[in-house]
Amino acid sequence: MARPLYAEVMKIGFVGLGRMGSGMARNLLHAGHQVTVYNRTRDKAEALVADGAQVADSAAAAAHGAEAVLSMLADDAALRHVVYGESGLAAGLARGAAHISCSTISTACARELATEHAAHGQHLVTAAVFGRPDAAEARRLVVIVAGAPEQVQHFRPLFEAIGRQTTVIGSEPWQANAAKLCGNFMIASMIEAFAEAYATLRKSAVDPHAFLEAMNGLFGSPVYANYGRIIADEAFEPAGFALKLGLKDARLVLELAQEVSAPMPLASMNRDHLLQALAQGQENLDWSSFSRVAARNAGLESTQPRVLRWRSRVHPLQ
Repeated sequence: MARPLYAEVMKIGFVGLGRMGSGMARNLLHAGHQVTVYNRTRDKAEALVADGAQVADSAAAAAHGAEAVLSMLADDAALRHVVYGESGLAAGLARGAAHISCSTISTACARELATEHAAHGQHLVTAAVFGRPDAAEARRLVVIVAGAPEQVQHFRPLFEAIGRQTTVIGSEPWQANAAKLCGNFMIASMIEAFAEAYATLRKSAVDPHAFLEAMNGLFGSPVYANYGRIIADEAFEPAGFALKLGLKDARLVLELAQEVSAPMPLASMNRDHLLQALAQGQENLDWSSFSRVAARNAGLESTQPRVLRWRSRVHPLQ
């Protein structure tokens, strides 16, 4: 086992080992914590044995004897599946232990889970994360946390083991889910802005990469730089975050907006463009591929060939 980075070594479980979860679990192991992992597809769990993980046969088994279990799953349904029932987290966690939910879920689901865990004498903490799989591997995630203050403070070493920044957003777990959904809304809006700008620039015979260089100097954001490059290169495979999941998040933020009576017209447009991209067969591409909607609306069926054809003509203003 790696030498602990923190004074206190915790015994924890981790459920959900997709591209994000695997990187997060590996960093917890590298920080010296004792981690028992569970994934529906067992080979993803066994891939972490070399890093020191123990493999469980169920979510309940991963939770047995743990101070906390972290979960990183795709949606409300997947999370409910691993929490409820005889083989679920709620059955396996001891009284006083915590479920730390890192999944992007609805605020309604978060409140439901808080009630379920409270009925078992357990705690729910939300630790929503921003970042793509490479950031998860590199311990560069931004973590947004909400829960009982004493729980948040106790488990802060776990948040620091998976991310570069931890922000406490509130005392109710669902508040961090609200913040995560609004953060993903802002990223989706940035993707739409790049899509529209690039479509206009390509039809103006301007290289989007040169434009991106200027925008990186203006905004100085790694998120702008990363997504701007992906969209300019149309590097939508493999998907760091699948479009079908982006559509789910667009739907959830609109549900949140309706719940609190806060109109979000831009979020509605993002949802419609994601749905349009889904209808065009892009569900398993990276969610930034919904930028193709703006390109198609501008008459750019395939961006680079169309730019070359346009350059062969004389601009009407010249």
